[in-house]
Amino acid sequence: MRNVPLDEVDHLDRDVLAIGTDYPPDHLLPWHHHRRAQFLYGTGPMRVETADGTWTVPPQRAVLIPAETAHQVTMIDVSTRSLYLEPAAVPWFPRRCQVVEVSPLLRELVAEAVELPARYARRGRDATLMSLILHELARLAPLPLDLPLPRDERLRARCKSFVDDPRIHEPPARWAAELHVSERTLHRLFQAETGMSFARWRQRACVLHSLPLLANGHPVAEVATSLGYASPAAFTTMFQRVLGTPPSGFRAR
Repeated sequence: MRNVPLDEVDHLDRDVLAIGTDYPPDHLLPWHHHRRAQFLYGTGPMRVETADGTWTVPPQRAVLIPAETAHQVTMIDVSTRSLYLEPAAVPWFPRRCQVVEVSPLLRELVAEAVELPARYARRGRDATLMSLILHELARLAPLPLDLPLPRDERLRARCKSFVDDPRIHEPPARWAAELHVSERTLHRLFQAETGMSFARWRQRACVLHSLPLLANGHPVAEVATSLGYASPAAFTTMFQRVLGTPPSGFRAR
């Protein structure tokens, strides 16, 4: 199915519904939730936000969104392929969002699935295709592309502002002054609300911000400079420390 609203087919007695959707550049899907779990795959970069944090989804990867999880999605020139999954069919599904690597096999299976009608045959090739998809989904490898966000409203707003335009050397003293708290209180609040230190959270935010830029072909040196790193080597070192792989692993394919 292509460009079909989920509400029109959600009632169907199928464990897997596959829908392909085209979106305009810089599109925002506002807060919503689904009865079904969702596998969301995009041809371009996406960012998913829930009450718990944000997940950066590079091109050719996907994000798993649990059933009934309120979320919004920011897209940059993206066409998506979504699998909407009956919760009972995926008992292993994570309880919070998770970015995953998508194998070439699963990528092709999903491409085939979105060409099927909503009421695909429950036996034969169509049913076998969907059954194989469920097996492949259970084998997905997670990627550490999440960034926790605090529940404290003032701190959350400041964090989201930073995520949109991060700088690796932005001092915590500036945040503390803006929030009218001491630096010690800021650091304590950060650890309590995100489970991470301010410095570690700042590093992770910068690295995740770089992923769409790298995916769109921006040179590493340019990305490093935009984030305030002293050199491409310093950026690459931090990138590898945070994600366990060099920036080249996220360049446009």
